[in-house]
Amino acid sequence: METNDAIAALTALGHAKRLAIFRLLVVAGPDGRMAGHIGEALGMPGATLSFHLKELANAGLVTAEPQGRFVRYRAAFDAMNGLIAYLTHNCCEGSPQAECGPMAAACSPGDACC
Repeated sequence: METNDAIAALTALGHAKRLAIFRLLVVAGPDGRMAGHIGEALGMPGATLSFHLKELANAGLVTAEPQGRFVRYRAAFDAMNGLIAYLTHNCCEGSPQAECGPMAAACSPGDACC
């Protein structure tokens, strides 16, 4: 991921409603959710939802698939993982025992995962 792409993604996620939408889509997994279901789940009117989904799509964090009169949105997991990799690329200067990075929350030093 390039720096400008990371900035765009972080800017999009820096809004509470967009972060909530993205997290909802991450939970939904590869099946995603229809726009109406996202709005219902988050109590968000259609126009507001549409604006925020457009911002997330412009940042490459969600994809949209028209299905008849409706649109299914999915989290762009490759972009999400790319952003995480970008943010942790030089974590603790590559120390395998470092208490940073995505795995740090899932294990303690000395565990097999660290």
